[in-house]
Amino acid sequence: MSLVEGLFQAPLSIILLGCLILLRVLYLFSLSHKHGKEPPGPRPLPVLGNLLQLDLRRPHASLCELSKKYGSVFTVHFGPKKVVVLAGFKTVKEALVNYADEFGDRDITPAFYKMTHNHGIVFANGDSWREMRRFALTNLRDFGMGKRIIEEKIIEEIQYLTEEFGKYNGQPFDNNDAVSHAVSNIVSSIVYGRRFDYSDSLSQEMVKGVTNRVRLLGTVSVMVYNMFPWLGPFIKDWKDLMKNITTSLEVIQKLVKKVQDSLNTKDSRCYVDSFLIRQQEIKKYGEQDLYFTEQNLLFSIVNLFSAGTETTATTLRWGLLLMAKYPHIQDRVQEELSRVIGGRQPRAEDKKNLPYTDAVIHEIQRVANVVPMNVPHSTSCDVEFQGYHIKKGTAVYPLLTSVLFDENEWETPHTFNPGHFLDEQGQFMKRDAFLPFSAGRRVCLGESLARMELFLFLTSLLQKFCFTPPPGVSESELDLTPSVRFILNPPKHKLCAVSRA
Repeated sequence: MSLVEGLFQAPLSIILLGCLILLRVLYLFSLSHKHGKEPPGPRPLPVLGNLLQLDLRRPHASLCELSKKYGSVFTVHFGPKKVVVLAGFKTVKEALVNYADEFGDRDITPAFYKMTHNHGIVFANGDSWREMRRFALTNLRDFGMGKRIIEEKIIEEIQYLTEEFGKYNGQPFDNNDAVSHAVSNIVSSIVYGRRFDYSDSLSQEMVKGVTNRVRLLGTVSVMVYNMFPWLGPFIKDWKDLMKNITTSLEVIQKLVKKVQDSLNTKDSRCYVDSFLIRQQEIKKYGEQDLYFTEQNLLFSIVNLFSAGTETTATTLRWGLLLMAKYPHIQDRVQEELSRVIGGRQPRAEDKKNLPYTDAVIHEIQRVANVVPMNVPHSTSCDVEFQGYHIKKGTAVYPLLTSVLFDENEWETPHTFNPGHFLDEQGQFMKRDAFLPFSAGRRVCLGESLARMELFLFLTSLLQKFCFTPPPGVSESELDLTPSVRFILNPPKHKLCAVSRA
């Protein structure tokens, strides 16, 4: 009997079922064809995903290795969570700039959601995020970001930091706390309208809170919590992180209260003043206060200090360590500073006349690679990208380390080489693949402030001190292996700040 005859003799229900299955297969095929295939990647195991192929102590390095096999857009599973990874300058820039809206949402992991509940600036989405980011950016500019007023505050802080370094009389010391307090004070001047003495107890709690929070967020155990949140009660680092955020909020509330007690609605002195004045205006006109809430104020301050203190301070510490590691580069910077500036205080406007120094600072940022994984993004809608279909709500990691060390963009990517930013005439040269602040909708809102801080702090310190390894330690023995947290810190070390006077 032929197939056709068999079909006619089959029960009608079976024929209908077969037709439905065929239509379903054709429908799914049409969807697949329409949307394109999903990004490739290693096959995940149930529950564990690709954890056996990842080094959670150095996840950025593992993902870079996987990109060599699977390409610049690939899928990886952190436990049960699916993530699309973007690797290489061209791919990361295309996604964050050309598809800014599609890749512009923030992926809020369980840890960050539990900490912030969508409040603040960095770990928020939607209208609240837009309003808080716009308000923060406006106030950062109003209170000096990129202007002469903030330059004066940085220069004032440099005097205090120089005095702190000078106390050691050229003997080895750990500069971590002093640098962190100095940078924190620049943010404090904008947020609270004042600086703090390095010995101030509230300031010490604030700086210590930021440092510990960043350290805890980068631990393997907190990464495990993000994959399996039900393990939280059994993870010490997670419980410590929750205590940290509680303590930090208590400190911030005390500092906000001090500002509030002297509030003058006709004279806004700082970010907190502006926020409190806006709150009062909303109440005055009987409007519903959806965004200018106490929670948004507190977590915006947490974000401003975490992003504005730890990353810049870490980059500065990398810079001093690299100068001690490569004394010939330090010598050349100091020669240029002496020739162009002499003994006066460096100013932001001097940058254009210091091409080699500017190149060195950019190379410090590139090699330091302080936020290698970037802060995770999420797709705001279904998107077709480089021939792949990525669904709405998919976590996306635009790997900054793959941009800053892209072998197609940098002549010697794994070498500290200021020549990356110099043309044949020795003049400073911008590089498109220099994206330490990320790009697109989520680009670091304090980028111009950070650039000014790095230039003024580093030039001023190198003008006054020569940084060397401790006695008995050679330059070659200085370790550059990063200490992995949420950001990459230099390994624990001591340096000597020898006065050049």
